[in-house]
Amino acid sequence: MSGSVPDSLIPYDEIVQEALRAVVGRVLGSVAATGGLPGNHHFYITFKTHAQGVDIPARLIERFPDEMTIVLQHRFWDLTVDAERFSVGLSFNQVPALLTIPFSAITGFHDPAVNFELRFQAQEGPDGPEPHEEAENDGPTAKPADDGSNVVSVDFKRKK
Repeated sequence: MSGSVPDSLIPYDEIVQEALRAVVGRVLGSVAATGGLPGNHHFYITFKTHAQGVDIPARLIERFPDEMTIVLQHRFWDLTVDAERFSVGLSFNQVPALLTIPFSAITGFHDPAVNFELRFQAQEGPDGPEPHEEAENDGPTAKPADDGSNVVSVDFKRKK
């Protein structure tokens, strides 16, 4: 009997990624339904700026050509959520913008208030993502803690 694991004919990794992105949708849907964030909760959401279905101003794509992190905390408006995407109004350097982001474009979700984090796989080029600047949403923000508690990271790599 061989010790190698056969390739799965069921795309488990895609199914799990889709389910975890649904968690983000459910959380954002709850915030949209209640009209605000409960307690000290706030979210860092990282997404691929060139992913299919992403609709953000060209000036933001120029500044963040690969990946961007937004913060939903003090100043955001018009949060709407459906099964495939969410839209939110944010201000960048005092200029308002409406962003539409499909859940499939999200690569990270972090709620520092309870140190909950989800990471998602993203299709990268051969050299990985390009470096990018941190998001500069208006208003004070705290850097996420990196102690590893409550972090869910799913990384499926097939053994060949």
